[in-house]
Amino acid sequence: MKALITGASSGIGKEISKYLASFGYDLYVVSRNKKELESIYQDYQVKVTMIELDLTSTDNCYQLHKMLQRKNIDILVNNAGFGDCGNFTETNLKKELKMIDLNIKAYHILMKLFLQDFTKRGYGRVLNIGSIAGVMPGPYMATYYATKSYIVNLSLAVAEELKLDNSKVQISVFCPGPVKTNFMKKANVHFKIKSLTAKKAAKYAIDGMFLNQMLIIPNNMRVNYVLVKVAPKSLVLRVNAMIQERVSK
Repeated sequence: MKALITGASSGIGKEISKYLASFGYDLYVVSRNKKELESIYQDYQVKVTMIELDLTSTDNCYQLHKMLQRKNIDILVNNAGFGDCGNFTETNLKKELKMIDLNIKAYHILMKLFLQDFTKRGYGRVLNIGSIAGVMPGPYMATYYATKSYIVNLSLAVAEELKLDNSKVQISVFCPGPVKTNFMKKANVHFKIKSLTAKKAAKYAIDGMFLNQMLIIPNNMRVNYVLVKVAPKSLVLRVNAMIQERVSK
């Protein structure tokens, strides 16, 4: 059994890799920094292949698939991503375009290419790491919320297509709230609500995937998910603007 995990050098990706290894999965772990991967995975009991690639590059996404197309990957975990916080008129455009490249284009390319392989052979799983942000708009993190909305809706739509085709291939999208990782530091943001640990988030994601759940919502976000669906959009916008604040550099 083999799993490919992007963004595997820290946070949820690191913990997902550890959890899958406990089930006996050999790992293909991807990060921009191979030294970070080596410091984490050198003592694992399963086979670990470390791949240094920057997935903001479209060419690198195609290269990753080409490298692993014949390796019979069982699980693709699209996890690599980042965010940013601030007024839309003031945030860095180049950073936002890189965010779109990684949070949307890399997910889309890898999901499509590996799904084509999975459906041909009749098995495989895709786990996309989305966010509760993907079911609502988010002032001060407008671009990040929009990228996660793309991933949530893409995942659910394609999962339904596979279901209607009676395919055994499964797609799940994990939608946590804030998680205690380096994400918040890199995004220059502080959330005024409770965060999950990366280890607990990883367990929710993988357990839900193995239960064939299309939309995986951790317990601490289920009430929020329901409220977002029924509350006036103006209230959702106001609350989201209040719970996230930019951290001064």
